[in-house]
Amino acid sequence: MLSSLDRLAPAPDRARVAWLTGWTYAHRGLHREGCTENSPSAFRAAVDAGLGIECDIQRSLDDWPMVFHDWDFARLFGRPDEAESVVAADWRALRYANGDAPMPLPELLDLVAGRVPLLIEIKSRAGYDVERSCRFVVDALQEYEGLHAVMSFDPRVSRWLGRHSPATVRGLVVTEKGAPGLRASIERHLCLWRAKPDFLAYDVRDLPSSFAAAQRDRGLALLTWTVSTPALLERARMYADAPIAEAEGLAAAREAH
Repeated sequence: MLSSLDRLAPAPDRARVAWLTGWTYAHRGLHREGCTENSPSAFRAAVDAGLGIECDIQRSLDDWPMVFHDWDFARLFGRPDEAESVVAADWRALRYANGDAPMPLPELLDLVAGRVPLLIEIKSRAGYDVERSCRFVVDALQEYEGLHAVMSFDPRVSRWLGRHSPATVRGLVVTEKGAPGLRASIERHLCLWRAKPDFLAYDVRDLPSSFAAAQRDRGLALLTWTVSTPALLERARMYADAPIAEAEGLAAAREAH
């Protein structure tokens, strides 16, 4: 007899998601001093190193899926602009500290060209039309043949993909930090039931987690972020299937191979 979880959030075909577990993923590309996160240089370095790539997607004012993490330009460009208030052409006229220009998702797909897998995180927050972002990301991926998955903290992303792009491998990003107790546990289960994901990308600080372990046992691939130290890499190896790593954690993972 199927459990309630298996009925409400069925596990994926293991063969369909098996590729997720065979890689180390460079968080926002292989960035380091002189090589800015989510920049073309960071992505080229990851490809050259044979690393999978995790990246972030924001939506420009004119609906381009731009590869960028923050909701504003303050940290990386020293400007107060909200990212979604700027059209893609003006966005791409900006320069990171390493001289690279921000890139839209289609350019990243051309750069990677299927050589390593991509984890594409769609950013979302309260009041944000994240399903609009889903549409433009899926449009960009329409002809892409390389291994890729789309994920988000927002369960609407995985749910939308399940309905409108069922061939896309889809993930739910999860953190338990600051949310202990029964109510938080119920909310995690509700998010899982709503999202019906193929995999979880879990906050490494929360591992080991009974919730994460239960989903892994049911057949969901379990990735973990952000693995930034050798100690966290050891935790990832014990309790997850693949690390999304940066800094010393990524260096340790590369040395092990």
